[in-house]
Amino acid sequence: MKKRIIIAGATASGKSSLAVLLAQRIGGEIVSVDSRQCYKLLDIGTAKPTQAELARVPHHNVSILDLREKDSAAAFLMRAEKYTAEIESRDNRVIFCGGSTLHLQSLIHPLDDIPSSNPDNIRLLNRRADDEGVQTLYRELRQRDPEYAQSMDGMNRQRIIRALDVWMQTNTPFSSFHTNRKVTLPKEYCFFGLHHPRKELHKRIEQRTDNMINQGLVEETREILNRGYSPNIQSLQTVGYKQAIQFLNDEISHEQMVKDIKTATRRYAKRQLTWLRRWNFIDWIDMQSNSMDNAVGYIEQQVAADAQKG
Repeated sequence: MKKRIIIAGATASGKSSLAVLLAQRIGGEIVSVDSRQCYKLLDIGTAKPTQAELARVPHHNVSILDLREKDSAAAFLMRAEKYTAEIESRDNRVIFCGGSTLHLQSLIHPLDDIPSSNPDNIRLLNRRADDEGVQTLYRELRQRDPEYAQSMDGMNRQRIIRALDVWMQTNTPFSSFHTNRKVTLPKEYCFFGLHHPRKELHKRIEQRTDNMINQGLVEETREILNRGYSPNIQSLQTVGYKQAIQFLNDEISHEQMVKDIKTATRRYAKRQLTWLRRWNFIDWIDMQSNSMDNAVGYIEQQVAADAQKG
């Protein structure tokens, strides 16, 4: 069996472009490991592969869900296993590419045995979020489970409600179900990370934010809302769209929107890297010292050498 390749890193590190180039060179198909690119209509704000890239290399887990559908790492893993079987049946290489850390972990480490959601609790908590505001539930979560509250990607309504649901069922913090067993890399995977110096990564984040604005992020967000989607659905509680909605509601200025997107993206990148750096099996590639071509060549060499080891 051909080694499966994972390409990870912080947002705006160049993962997608590198994965496309690699896939073309080695006969691969790309599976997006991004918790938002799987949604339809969220194109500009999630930096989805361009139409040219989609035409050059087969992509999976991109634009498959309606914005109202809920998704999870467990649901992603089920799809990923299906994509993997299909790609390998064609004797092509599987290339996982993305930065959603829990989704990445699901590929290489068993998911924890967390209690199933309780529909009554979920309805109650959603009603409270509508009536009292998500901030109220977040404050409650910080009291019940400060460790999980600290680890979340911003004010994530779905995750807040899920964590409180588990607390209501078990009287136990949601974070306690996240095992401390050491994550090891299964032998069928090679795992690469793209590294940029902090200042360079921040520069790339700022540039990408400006590009998204120029490409029409606000207009894309307005069109989504005009289609009747609620601004409160989980898929829109995403960096970029969240701030664009605030701007469209006259809650912040255009200048403040851009500033807030850049700040939130930098914080997200920091959380991604903090998570990824816990895994000592990642082969980090210094993208300041390597061109895309050099990085792809290095990955090819390492994958070939790893395959020879068995």
